[in-house]
Amino acid sequence: MSTGLVNAIYLGAAILFILALSGLSSNENAKRGNLYGMLGMALAIIATVFSDAVTSYWVIVICIIPGAILGLVLARKVKMTQMPQLVAILHSVVGLAAVSVGYATYLDPEMHFVGTEKTIHDLEVYIGIYIGALTFSGSVIAFGKLSALITSKPVLLPARHTINLIMLLVVIYYGVEFVNAESLQQAWFPLTVMTVIALIFGVHMVIAIGGADMPVVISMLNSYSGWAAAATGFMLTNDLLIVTGALVGSSGAILSYIMCRAMNRNFFSVISGGFGTTSSSSSAAVAEVGEVHATTVEEVAQLLLDAKKVMIVPGYGMAMAQAQRAVSDVTRILMGKGVHVIFGIHPVAGRMPGHMNVLLAEAKVPYDIVFEMEEVNDDFPNVDVTLVIGANDTVNPAALEDPGSPISGMPVLEVWKSKTVVVLKRGMATGYAGVDNPLFYKDNTRMLFGDAKTNMDELVKALS
Repeated sequence: MSTGLVNAIYLGAAILFILALSGLSSNENAKRGNLYGMLGMALAIIATVFSDAVTSYWVIVICIIPGAILGLVLARKVKMTQMPQLVAILHSVVGLAAVSVGYATYLDPEMHFVGTEKTIHDLEVYIGIYIGALTFSGSVIAFGKLSALITSKPVLLPARHTINLIMLLVVIYYGVEFVNAESLQQAWFPLTVMTVIALIFGVHMVIAIGGADMPVVISMLNSYSGWAAAATGFMLTNDLLIVTGALVGSSGAILSYIMCRAMNRNFFSVISGGFGTTSSSSSAAVAEVGEVHATTVEEVAQLLLDAKKVMIVPGYGMAMAQAQRAVSDVTRILMGKGVHVIFGIHPVAGRMPGHMNVLLAEAKVPYDIVFEMEEVNDDFPNVDVTLVIGANDTVNPAALEDPGSPISGMPVLEVWKSKTVVVLKRGMATGYAGVDNPLFYKDNTRMLFGDAKTNMDELVKALS
């Protein structure tokens, strides 16, 4: 396949990737956006495999077949509740690929650059390996936190900011040494030191971030993986990789900004340490003296049938219980009885951006009754019953009422302003941020304890 034809196909693939991102901007077009992305990637792989640059097809086959099988197995086996973990570990693979390509490119005996071209190429290699190594180790730690293999609480080392600054200065110093190296023997040591520091920095950065900030971490690592791919494109002089990496990197950065704004957080404060380090004294006091009002499925069913307007607020607990289909059934039954039902989604509900929206779409909940937090927050005084299913930190009034709370200032869904709040929860444990929730003890709150799916299935029967 000629170079001109390969570049033409790459251009078409890049356009499809842009259309994919555009399609993913709304629930209605998300499926079409995914199809555009799949088609673009298929074209990119075909053009690359059959380009003149590939001379050994058996190596390509050995790599593609296991990768395709693994991808199919993961797509079929991984549950929706495990999608954040899957995204995190796939980011680590992108980072590892960037590191591997960086070393392979630098060690390639056919690469001969001199003067300014050599300096630019060495910088591409150095920066690409640095971003890739940081993305790899940081994503592995994010996977561990999301999988509960590592504590969700921030692990804060003494003088951590000083440590980060020292590591950055060392990386810059050895970057100069690497670029000025006149032989492979001289360049090997600074490149290795930088790689080790980047791996350590990735671990140190993510492990210091608390549970409530993990959605920002996911989008941030998504951005890093994009820039790692772009750096790989520069190393390989592959225009499509550069364009695709830039699209992913910039969109991930924008999403990180949106997440931070939704949480009233500064991006740099997130990557230097997260929520949930301690629980506030006032929240703890509420937990000691507050009274919990437990309820039953029958009572909740009657409350819903008597209501004119119902708001449903889902959270990660709904995902863990796989209750989204029962929630959809309850919605359908109530709407059939003339009850106005809408959903309120916090931007960081779940463990990754858009997690709740995907679950609800999977359960066939109509798109036009699902709203973002800022669209419905002023409407709670007009809501008769708010059904909170597995949400905790995103409906915590301490964020607005308790200046001493670790989540103080974080915008939340103000569910307590509705006439009655029903919270479906297994017990009284804190949320992912490790912060007590005064909502559970308010006079207009009713707690429906137990598995969310079991209770929602019973609620479907009671309403029917």
